[in-house]
Amino acid sequence: MRFGLRARVIAAVVVVTTTATAVMAFSAARIQEDDALDRFTAAAKTSFGAMFGQAWPHLEQFMAGSPQALDLFSQGMNKAGADWMLVTRYPQMTNDDFTTPQGPAEVVKASSKTVDWTTGIDNAAPPDRKAALEGVKDVVLLRTTGPENLLSTVTIDPATGRKLLVVSANFVAYWVVQYFDLTRFEQDLAAQRWKLVWIALGVTVLGVAAAVFAAGGIQRPVRRVASAARELGDGAFDVRVPVKGRDELADLAQSFNTMADRVGAAIEELRAKDRQQQRFVADVAHDLRTPLASMVATVDTLDSSSPEIRSRATELLGTQTRRLARLVEDLMEISRFDAGSADFRPEPVDLPALVEDAIGAAAPETPVEVTSTGDTTIVADPRRLHTVVVNLLVNAARYGRTPITVTLTGAADAVWIRVADSGPGIPEDLLPILFDRFVRGDHARQATEGSGLGLSIARENALIHGGELTAHNDGGAVFTVSLPRESPA
Repeated sequence: MRFGLRARVIAAVVVVTTTATAVMAFSAARIQEDDALDRFTAAAKTSFGAMFGQAWPHLEQFMAGSPQALDLFSQGMNKAGADWMLVTRYPQMTNDDFTTPQGPAEVVKASSKTVDWTTGIDNAAPPDRKAALEGVKDVVLLRTTGPENLLSTVTIDPATGRKLLVVSANFVAYWVVQYFDLTRFEQDLAAQRWKLVWIALGVTVLGVAAAVFAAGGIQRPVRRVASAARELGDGAFDVRVPVKGRDELADLAQSFNTMADRVGAAIEELRAKDRQQQRFVADVAHDLRTPLASMVATVDTLDSSSPEIRSRATELLGTQTRRLARLVEDLMEISRFDAGSADFRPEPVDLPALVEDAIGAAAPETPVEVTSTGDTTIVADPRRLHTVVVNLLVNAARYGRTPITVTLTGAADAVWIRVADSGPGIPEDLLPILFDRFVRGDHARQATEGSGLGLSIARENALIHGGELTAHNDGGAVFTVSLPRESPA
């Protein structure tokens, strides 16, 4: 059987609370009982010492031969209100040396009237405590002299079964033993134990209530996160969990929200890529259809009897074939970028020489002004960088006007290539999508020399260097390529 989080939290809190309360109650009871017994023993010793200290001169007189002194000793000891006995176990003492005890203990005198500690009523006939003397004989046989040397121990009275505190002192060949009934004391301790038990039960009940409250406080945020996770799984990518406090549950809610943000962004990116792929397929189909249709129509005229028509058809066929070849090459390059398998071979590149070569390839008849500032030698893939500059120059020559300027700027950690023309600039509605695939400046799907992939390929080539390609208008279209001085490996 599996228990839920709420049940486990409640069980854990109850077990911990109950165990801690029981241990504390048991420890407190033991400490209190030991301390109470110590105080009781100290009070008993004080009482016994005071009485014996006053009465023992009479015991000296009794030993000197005065029988009446024993009665005076008895009267003094009776004031203690506890059972006492004057006992001898030695028949003779010689030269202050104790001899080996022989025979049973002899009771010389005992209390004539005591108080029953369980009821507080005087005992008309005090119980015989002689049997209890056997339980403490090892204590009373110790050699102690005088009222200042007192011994105490706890024993069970065989006659009554009650627990007794025995306080004793010896005087030459006599031992005075006083018994304190611990029955009332034990009853008080038992009542105290029950109080602690009820307190422990009350604490346990409070622990259960606190556990239920705490479990609810823990379970509610977890349930919210679980519910939000189900909604997220059902496609509600905007679902979020409120974050309250700074504890672990707040961290859980924050982590879920972060995950939901990332999942939503990833799904939106996938959807955007899907839309892009759909548009890409449609654009590819359109751009392939145009040269193919022209080629099919041209092929039908190759068998014409007119040499002029055949010559024109051959020229048109060559143009469309070259256009189709460029389009296929651009598509292959785009597919390599998408697959992450584009070839990248960095080496030291002198930018001014590369730009001059690109001008000769892209706009040999167009005047282009080149200026260079700082160190413009970088580590890059010369083929890809040449493609970027050629695309920008072709775009400037095709859609802009002269003068066209190329500005090279070198800094400590980066190099910038700025290509600007003096044309009408980039339409504002094209700026956000200028580097998308198959975007043309003519706003129409008309047959042009370009494939609509040049700027997209240029931007990908800049990104593969760890750089960036941006565009804006400033007296014409301005394209800026920023490249780190050291390209990524």
